[in-house]
Amino acid sequence: MRRTVLIVVLLAVAVGGGWWFSHRNARAKTDTSGTDPIPVLVATAEARDVPIWLEGLGTVQASATVTVKAQVDGMLSEVRFREGQDVHTGDILAKIDPRTYQAALDQATAKKAQDAANLANARVDLTRYTKLAATAYTSAQQADTQRSTVAQLEAQVAQDQAQIDSARAQLSYTTITSPIDGRTGIRQVDQGNLVHAADTTGIVVITTLRPIAVVFTLPQQALPDVVAAQAHGAPIVEALPQGAAGAQPLDVGTLAVLDNQVDPTTGTIKLKATFPNDAMKLWPGGFVTVRLRVDTRRDAIVVPPAAVQRGPLGAYVYVVGDAMTASRRPVLVGHEDMRASIIDSGLHAGERVVVDGAARLTDGRAVTIVDPAGTTPATASGPAGGGPT
Repeated sequence: MRRTVLIVVLLAVAVGGGWWFSHRNARAKTDTSGTDPIPVLVATAEARDVPIWLEGLGTVQASATVTVKAQVDGMLSEVRFREGQDVHTGDILAKIDPRTYQAALDQATAKKAQDAANLANARVDLTRYTKLAATAYTSAQQADTQRSTVAQLEAQVAQDQAQIDSARAQLSYTTITSPIDGRTGIRQVDQGNLVHAADTTGIVVITTLRPIAVVFTLPQQALPDVVAAQAHGAPIVEALPQGAAGAQPLDVGTLAVLDNQVDPTTGTIKLKATFPNDAMKLWPGGFVTVRLRVDTRRDAIVVPPAAVQRGPLGAYVYVVGDAMTASRRPVLVGHEDMRASIIDSGLHAGERVVVDGAARLTDGRAVTIVDPAGTTPATASGPAGGGPT
């Protein structure tokens, strides 16, 4: 009797286990069969004009930099500028004690007056000797000697004038003026110190901040695009804060110089752009992100960069049709940056592409479209929401 009961129990357990195992496999097959729609975010491909930008790292440079130095030796008697002051060409920055150089000018002036008086007397004698020689009252040699004396004194007066000009120039150097428009830096020498023409540090450094320049590099592969852009005028350049994605440009300028050679060690080309810097947001020595516009694609098919997938056969996108299924479609990407991907072929304006959730998709898989917040699914009978473009 007990044996019969035991056999019945074992049979019941075997039947129940078989049923549970088969039910679990059936449910697993149902879960992996691909019939459950996968939630995805989509964006609509649109046709619009797209500017083509090339991006690089740049260094801000003053458009002009001058280290103001003394041209003569002496005591710095006056300092007339403030640190950080905007100055203009010809503004007096400092003065050196001029008394020694004024005395040298006065001495040269007096020496010229003395030699000029001697020259005047020699010319009178030459006139007299010339008349006497013509009437044989004196020898022709004496007249020639006097003529030579006049020439020597004329040369001496000319030398005196050169000495005066030199002394006047030395005296003018005691007044130090700004050679450019710009902003003064930190003062290197205080009033009362002795300065020398041989000093290397100078008195102050003046930099021109408006306009200002930015030097940046691009890969040599960008050279044809840059040259083509320059053929149509000065390309637009934007300077943006480094590492601040989506930030507004600090300033907008134009490309000024394309270097005349490629750097063979790095394979890059060097460029310089100028910016008006009216808001003074660019400062010499700072690093900025530079964007150079080389072209504008008209009526280009544009999708978000996240929509483009890449595989062994090239780039592709998943297109969501009216039947709410994802169709894998190969595309040709013409240009791509952080903001948009331009599709040259394989896609039309108005088609919906998957921008999130593509990793779980296969060709023909059913999908359900959700809004960016992921809370409102769209069905095949209702309107489909679109992701951001």
